[in-house]
Amino acid sequence: MSSNETENILLCYPLHPDSCPRAHRLTVVKVTMYTVMLLIILMTVFGNLLIIISISYFKQLQSPTHLIVQSLAVCDCLLGSLVMPYSMVRSVEGCWFLGDVICKVHSSLDMTLCICSLIHLSLISIDRYWAICDPLKYKMRITNNTVTVFITFTWIFSFMYCFSIVFSGVNVVGMEAFILQMYCFGGCVLFLNKEWGLTSVILLFIIPGTIMSSLYIIIFNVVKKHAKVLSEKVSVITTGVNSQSSAHRERKAAKTLALVMGVFFLCWLPCSIVNAVDPFLNFVTPGVVFEALIWFAYFNSACNPLIYGFFYPRFQKAFKTLIFTYICGFNHSHTLTFE
Repeated sequence: MSSNETENILLCYPLHPDSCPRAHRLTVVKVTMYTVMLLIILMTVFGNLLIIISISYFKQLQSPTHLIVQSLAVCDCLLGSLVMPYSMVRSVEGCWFLGDVICKVHSSLDMTLCICSLIHLSLISIDRYWAICDPLKYKMRITNNTVTVFITFTWIFSFMYCFSIVFSGVNVVGMEAFILQMYCFGGCVLFLNKEWGLTSVILLFIIPGTIMSSLYIIIFNVVKKHAKVLSEKVSVITTGVNSQSSAHRERKAAKTLALVMGVFFLCWLPCSIVNAVDPFLNFVTPGVVFEALIWFAYFNSACNPLIYGFFYPRFQKAFKTLIFTYICGFNHSHTLTFE
């Protein structure tokens, strides 16, 4: 390497002999990256915060299903406020400025909230399956207390699983020589060996994806059958109107379920494939590509409020009431009338 090339290399810590190289990017590229990532962070935090406030504020929304949605929103909101901002600086600058201990905390919290979010998505699909496919037993067995137990277990499991892996170092067993070779001061990368790479993919993607896909397919078929039965029972005079209404419900259900699965797989499939394959290829994936895939996965947390909140009339009414009351200053009733 020539002396000119050496001078052009920017370091995270110029006075430290083992400093990591700083990402060399044009100013316009940095500004664009910060803008896009900040937009994702704001969407994640404020979108989920609106759902949390809505469910807490209106008693009509405090059903077992909405308690899971609220807990999911808390999880995604924490991800957007406690994890994403530091990941943004690391992704753009290519440096970690907060030390090794905070790096481990950040990595642990990142894994915790991502796993917690995905388990919540699975709980929502299970809840919807029971509510639609077996409504009588659902009303008797699924209460707010029952859901609270499952939510509490989800949070405890996610924290214990992720923090124990990172701080015990079992995720890098057998990779000590590689880690020593790749280490530089000012970096924060979570490496997973072959065993834990596959385990994380199974836990993060395969299990939730399989549960959601299977149950939502069943739900869609049940909704379609119900609509068909209702359509066949109507009188001759109202057949056209009810058939049109049933067709509309089918299309709406199909669009909602397709959106849920489409966003989930779009956001998590690329990152999951890399996490599973990369340890077997000696981590050949470039850092820039890996950071981009991480932000694709983060984007799922920004989309969750749109899917589970903004697409439902009850939440739309709650959002309008809160916005008009506290932002526009109009005096709206604290009680909503839902259909």
